[in-house]
Amino acid sequence: MSIKIECVVEAGNHLGEGPVWDVEEGRLYWVDGTGRRVGKPSLWRLDPKSGKVEHWSLDRDIGALALRKNGGAVMALDDGFYFYDYDKEKLDLITLIDAENPRTRLNDGKVDRRGRFFAGGMDDKEELKNCAIWRLDPDLTVTKVDEGIICSNGPCWSPDDKTFYFTDTFQKEYWSYDYDIETGLLSNKRIFVDMKNDPGVADGSTVDAEGCLWNASLISGDLVRYAPDGSVERRIGMPVRNITSVMFGGDKLDEIYVTSMARVKHPAVHELFAKEVKPQFLAGALFRISGLGIQGVPEPRFGG
Repeated sequence: MSIKIECVVEAGNHLGEGPVWDVEEGRLYWVDGTGRRVGKPSLWRLDPKSGKVEHWSLDRDIGALALRKNGGAVMALDDGFYFYDYDKEKLDLITLIDAENPRTRLNDGKVDRRGRFFAGGMDDKEELKNCAIWRLDPDLTVTKVDEGIICSNGPCWSPDDKTFYFTDTFQKEYWSYDYDIETGLLSNKRIFVDMKNDPGVADGSTVDAEGCLWNASLISGDLVRYAPDGSVERRIGMPVRNITSVMFGGDKLDEIYVTSMARVKHPAVHELFAKEVKPQFLAGALFRISGLGIQGVPEPRFGG
């Protein structure tokens, strides 16, 4: 079966991230994590049937969002967890996270199938292991579930809820943990994929119905499908190098949406990013892949 890769929104996202397909609405949400730094909207929504694109602006960086069971969204912003009302364009603080450390901010996050929101932090200079993974429960209690993180990315769960996947982009390791769906606790951390010899670094991820993990490989521009044993099942070269995250969508959950970034100036202390004067053509766009013959799993809503 031949696949088709198309650009569906020339968003020009500074740091496109965190796509979420909502099966109830049939719409895709995603964020521009640092868009507000260059005067761009932070929140984006696409209705593929009509082609309508909407966006909203925030006055701070955003790492991830998830939709809530009773409407609106829960968000991991730079300094903590918040609720957001799209109609009123209103933020409500749930709790601050690491507010005393201006170098850290919350980054990637997702919801498990019991409605808990997991989000991890990142060091803004991508250097220090000074961040943690946090779990926000539906009753709004917050628990630290791991630490020693430089840059949190790619949280997702196996379809049977027994394995939690998570990567530290700049430690260049993808980890798997045993996951207890009843308690939301992690154990038995081990390396799922060692990325140290990979041409790219791991960014956002999702899983498919067959139990394979799809990762957007930043810098190399490869969308990589990993089998449950960590072996590479396939690589799909994307039109831009800096792809950032991936999510299944469409009526049958058989399409893949891929976000990307147009940012060329990086605060990082490392030398992984190429020195660019201007973004690559279509960098920051939203892409869609069809014809894979593979289905995803529905993305849950936050229970609080």
